[in-house]
Order: sequence, then C-alpha cells, then structure tokens
Amino acid sequence: MTTPAPAHDPHGELPVDGDAAPRPPAHLAWSSILLVLVGGTVGTAAREALSLAIPAIGGIPVAIFAINIGGALFLGALLEGLARRGPDTGRRRGLRLLLGTGFAGGFTTYSALAVDTGLLSTSGDALAGIAYGVATLVVGALATVAGIALAAARCRESAGR
Repeated sequence: MTTPAPAHDPHGELPVDGDAAPRPPAHLAWSSILLVLVGGTVGTAAREALSLAIPAIGGIPVAIFAINIGGALFLGALLEGLARRGPDTGRRRGLRLLLGTGFAGGFTTYSALAVDTGLLSTSGDALAGIAYGVATLVVGALATVAGIALAAARCRESAGR
C-alpha cells in the first residue's frame, strides 16, 4: 500500500495539485539571493566602517573582536526569535535570509579573525594571538547563547501578555 502525496507542501518545493513544475529550493530562488545580497552588502559596509573607526588597542584589533561578538549575539537572538514565531516560511524566511545569512554573514568576519590571530601570533607575542583567537570563539559562543536566552525571554514575556 502506498501513501498518497501530500496535498500541501509547506516548503513550496513539490508540485501541488497538478502544478507544472516544482518551485526551486529557497537557496536558488532569485528573491532569496537578492535578500542575502542586500543584507550582506549592508553588513559588510557596517563592518568596514566600524573597523576603520575603532583603532586597535595595544595591537589588539578590538573592532573585529567587538564585531564578531555583537554579530554572534544578534544572530542568536534573531534565529531564536524567528524560530519561536513559527516555521521558516514567508516573512520569517525573508528576515532570516536578509538579516541572518545576509547582514550577519557580511558583518561578522572569521577570516579577519584568522588573519589577526596569525599576525598577533607571529609578531613576537604568540600568547596574545592564541588568547585573542580563543577569546573570540569562547565569548562569541557565550554571546550566541545570551542572544538565544534574550529572545526566548522576550517571547515568553510577549506570550504572557
């Protein structure tokens, strides 16, 4: 005995009720690509502006550290908030692509983290380079957890009203 195909595909990827062809997956849809492009452009510009405006302190690139930590906090809060509001479809998917994949992806920079860690490590103070790299990863993970907790608390607060 076979199971009939679903009459409704919530992801919009299967033909439904005689549709001629399936829709492309979200990551191949032009609207999704455009959202990521716009968000990434703004995020990259914001990162560059901050990295130029905030000088290194004692040779430590604090701007990149702050950018990565702030981005981790933001992304944790965004994704938790969106997930608690329903499935990753429609407006929520658009916000995730624009702000999460696009903006946060362009804003945060683990390539600069790697370069800065390498430069610090090879400039005569290997301990500073290692500490910078490890601190960014550990504090970034904690910032992500904090963002998730903040969004969860806000959603619980909103539900209690």
